[in-house]
Amino acid sequence: MRMTTLLPLRTVAFADDTTVPAMGLGTWRMGETRPDAAREVAALVHGLDLRMTLIDTAEMYGDGGAEQIVAKALQGRRDEAFIVSKVYPHNAGAKSAPAACERSLKRLRTDRIDLYLLHWPGSIPLAETVEAFERLRDAGKIVRWGVSNFDTHAMRALEATKSGGHCATNQVLYNLSERGPEFDLLPWCTGRHMPVMAYSPVNQGALAKHRKLAALAAANGVTAAQLALAWTMRDPLVITIPKSSTLARVDENRRAAALVLTPDVTRQLDVLFPPPRGAAPLAML
Repeated sequence: MRMTTLLPLRTVAFADDTTVPAMGLGTWRMGETRPDAAREVAALVHGLDLRMTLIDTAEMYGDGGAEQIVAKALQGRRDEAFIVSKVYPHNAGAKSAPAACERSLKRLRTDRIDLYLLHWPGSIPLAETVEAFERLRDAGKIVRWGVSNFDTHAMRALEATKSGGHCATNQVLYNLSERGPEFDLLPWCTGRHMPVMAYSPVNQGALAKHRKLAALAAANGVTAAQLALAWTMRDPLVITIPKSSTLARVDENRRAAALVLTPDVTRQLDVLFPPPRGAAPLAML
């Protein structure tokens, strides 16, 4: 395993050939308290400076507060960034989705969202949501759309809807501790050349404190968090989106992009965190 200081970020391509960095910036739990706002904005600006130009947010995060943090970070730099936001399932209807999108656009202070996701499956029929997303795309409010927290069964149902094949991505909980998507979901997406976005790639910080993972990482001159992030990035179609609110952690995450896993380290990780042997319900936070 080797690591250099700051290699260019590998990119991942969507079906329309648009490329984004394989490591982006998460914002879950940002925008919740005013005293943290300046630090959170600074962290996102620093990530943008390091070419981590994909920023993931949602109307749910901080009740819209995270989108406002993103807007402040992107002031004067909107065209450098690829914005991902998400709509609540109960706001994903024919009339409610356009209204929710407008609210997100206002908070983000932008005229378009690069990737708009259904946050998780809900009670509104998928066909209705897809039609609403298609209309938003036709209107230029969003550039492309996708889903989040969809298992393989839900992805098949989505694909069966009219225009369901336009889905650009599926964002799921995926990390060393939660490897369930590897059994059938990742292969399903790979077969359609559909990138998967891995949220909580360090398992809300738990993997950074994992004793055995930390020991393996230290033996290779990196941190446990960096090893966990590099592991998610080993798949050419996976985009990892760690959330960091400090400049030092953003730097630490960014350096993980230069880490190359050897077969020996990969085998040791498989021992510590065994891959799935069968299908299981999709984990989510």
